Amino acid sequence: GARLMESGGGSVQAGGSLRLSCKATGGRFTSYCMAWFRQAPGKQREGVAAISSDGAIKYADSVKGRFAIATDNPKNTLYLQMNSLKPDDAAMYYCAAEDCFGDFCYCRANFDYEYNFWGQGTQVTVSS
Repeated sequence: GARLMESGGGSVQAGGSLRLSCKATGGRFTSYCMAWFRQAPGKQREGVAAISSDGAIKYADSVKGRFAIATDNPKNTLYLQMNSLKPDDAAMYYCAAEDCFGDFCYCRANFDYEYNFWGQGTQVTVSS
């Protein structure tokens, strides 16, 4: 199955930017969903941004206008550009992926979907 590896996390001051990357290996999805989730200490995991192979994109309300999700298909890489970071954005960020096997992607624009593939996470710290 596919393996996902995140990178790009770090520590920034409020107002700063980071770009997270998620490299996918071991899979070749003809139709897919990929997403970024985050979890802060003591809080539930929440969906941040999702993208599917048919072009559907979804953002959490809290990051709209500040974050941008994108894929580089030849590189099998998912990105999350995070601008105007706030202390509330601090969390462990995880990427997730789902192979739709050429069928309709029920995972599209759906943060509640149970993704099958997950990365190990990358930490984002934002200081005020």
